[in-house]
Amino acid sequence: MPELPEVEALAQDLRGRLEGRAIAKVHIAAFSALKTFDPPLSAIEGTLVDDVTRHGKFLDIEASGLHLVLHLARGGWVRWRDEVPAVPPRPNSKSGLATRIVLDSGAGLDVTEAGTKKRLALYVAREPGGVPGIATLGPDPLTDEFTVEAFRAILAKEGRKQIKGVLRHQGTIAGIGNAYSDEILWAARMSPFKPADLDEEESEVLYDALRSTLADAVERSRGLAMSELKGEKKSNLAVHGRAGQACPRCGDTVREVSFADSSLQYCPTCQTGGKPLADRRLSKLLK
Repeated sequence: MPELPEVEALAQDLRGRLEGRAIAKVHIAAFSALKTFDPPLSAIEGTLVDDVTRHGKFLDIEASGLHLVLHLARGGWVRWRDEVPAVPPRPNSKSGLATRIVLDSGAGLDVTEAGTKKRLALYVAREPGGVPGIATLGPDPLTDEFTVEAFRAILAKEGRKQIKGVLRHQGTIAGIGNAYSDEILWAARMSPFKPADLDEEESEVLYDALRSTLADAVERSRGLAMSELKGEKKSNLAVHGRAGQACPRCGDTVREVSFADSSLQYCPTCQTGGKPLADRRLSKLLK
């Protein structure tokens, strides 16, 4: 799933490719992806791209006062094409193509989604705040306003909720998903099940881990083409997606806890005092 660092890098890459270009046509290949009807999709056609920005994990293409907003969800991605096919894509084909954005130059973007659960979303809005997911976003963790004091206030409000869920909740903090919440907690040496009501020292440790983990990922991604971003992310993860492998810090085996539709990874030695966390999915099967 693309998270804050990858979406930030996508925005930077697309800004250079799209700025000043006209959007000639937008083809919807998966009708479930389009979430708005006013303004109509046709309103974005013929507009000039002014900027490409990010709101949390939402990608925002601003064009002539309108906003074409993409949420790539779990399996979505954007692929650049130097030349798009002359024939429009077939609706609801099995290729994984959700949307094709055609530019006046003949180049364009293919927005694709892998997997059977179709969660990718496309919006046309007059203002970014008109998109429900953006309207309810929490603060961006890489802005100057996101201070350690602001972070402590968030944690105090969340109380006894598990810190993993607090970091992932987009209405609490914008842009952090499953992968980077694992990485942040590993960097902070904290259990994902630890309650959010941290003391002053713990909250500062977690704040520093959050800011440095995300900032480092953004910096590593800076200047990379969109085709390189997935590989860059995967190659630099310490624990997420690495169950069964050695922790790069202590050498212990990275463990996994599975849930209904996701899982988390952690190092027992670094994060839980050497004790493996109970896999609740397996516990239910053994009852």
